[in-house]
Amino acid sequence: MGQYDQVAGRTGGDSGNRARRAGRAAGRALRTPFTGAARGVRRATHAHGAGESGLSKLIELHAVNSAGDMMITIALASTVFFSVPTDQARGRVALYLAVTMAPFALLAPVIGPLLDRVPHGRRAAMAGAMLARALLALTMSGAVASGGLELYPAALGVLVASKAYGVVRSAVVPRLLPPRISLVKANSRVTLAGLLATGVAAPAGAGLHQIGPSWPLYGAFVVFATGTFLSFSLPHKVDSAKGEARARLASGDTAAASGARPPKPGLRTVGPSVLHGLQANACLRSLSGFLTFFLAFLLREHPLGGLGPAASLGLVVVAAGGGNALGTAVGAWLKARGPEAIIAAVLGLALSATVLAAVFYNVIAIVVVPAAAAAAGLCQALAKLSLDAMIQRDVPEAVRTSAFARSETALQMSWVVGGAIGISLPLIGMVGMSVAAGLVALGAALAVRGLLGAARRGGAAHARVA
Repeated sequence: MGQYDQVAGRTGGDSGNRARRAGRAAGRALRTPFTGAARGVRRATHAHGAGESGLSKLIELHAVNSAGDMMITIALASTVFFSVPTDQARGRVALYLAVTMAPFALLAPVIGPLLDRVPHGRRAAMAGAMLARALLALTMSGAVASGGLELYPAALGVLVASKAYGVVRSAVVPRLLPPRISLVKANSRVTLAGLLATGVAAPAGAGLHQIGPSWPLYGAFVVFATGTFLSFSLPHKVDSAKGEARARLASGDTAAASGARPPKPGLRTVGPSVLHGLQANACLRSLSGFLTFFLAFLLREHPLGGLGPAASLGLVVVAAGGGNALGTAVGAWLKARGPEAIIAAVLGLALSATVLAAVFYNVIAIVVVPAAAAAAGLCQALAKLSLDAMIQRDVPEAVRTSAFARSETALQMSWVVGGAIGISLPLIGMVGMSVAAGLVALGAALAVRGLLGAARRGGAAHARVA
């Protein structure tokens, strides 16, 4: 009997061991896709010295920022746009523009100069922008279901905090450049991480919305709270102001006349390349804002082809996002070669796409509208990366960080102007696409000749610091 018990015990023990080994194997199999993906992401963000310089931490922080912004966007869109008929939605979005973006247009010029005054607190400024959005997301969660007026001041705060983060991030990138990565490539990595995070957060936010309209905002709170702590993981050199001065973006030589008192230290001229590049980018950014609002309403009322409103909007959003990602990848591959020619070329591409969309809208809208959205995304990404490269090349290091802050503020204001134009137009596809083409044509008229002239002269003249 004792021998039988021993055999039975060994058999039971072997069975238990096999069960435990099978459980561990199953656990490893389930973890492998996630741990493998995490290792792959870490290798990508730390490549070419980005891990040592601290750029990888900024890439990860920007991914968190983009995910949180997307969740707030989903919550607002479901309240302001999708939950009511089109006419009421236009009124709500117009109110959103008036209550949030119009004051932001007044506040935006202050953001850059204000942040210039706190160069020693950039990590704290980024953490503050994250924490503000986390708390505002909780504030909005109570009003998002009803769409009450109290929602809009909170949305204004989210917008200002988001743009403040963007300005500081642009100013921080030059401080974290590894020796083997150019500025345009570094910005490409940061932007691409944000796009990927947005792609992950969008379905997550949509899934949370199925639980309740407030749940995407709860998700945003968690994401931004995480970003608050991650901001302080950035290297201490982010807060260093060594060698910096405040910048004033202007064109022309404004040096003091002979014998006159020297002007205060600052950027007296950025050269024609940066000036015309900023003009071109402002027009392309206004095109983005215009298409965002105009197509959102147009396709809800007049879907593309045989598609429904949601499918039409989804097709355009995917096309624009794909174009943006492609532009970011192409920008990294080009390595900032000939930025003036690149901006001139993308203006031509955007103009061609919008003109074709206007001409053929009534014939093949299902083709030309997504193509125009994709072209706008690609051109905006490439033009912004090229502008960054020109600032790196032409603006003295002493004022380069401040120049990034000023240019980013100008571009955000341009997006607001484009969005306001888009919300005010009648929902006629050909008219809207014609206005879009006009915005790009304005950029071409302002910038192309100067950009090509600077390219023929071998690049813009180097900026001088008084």
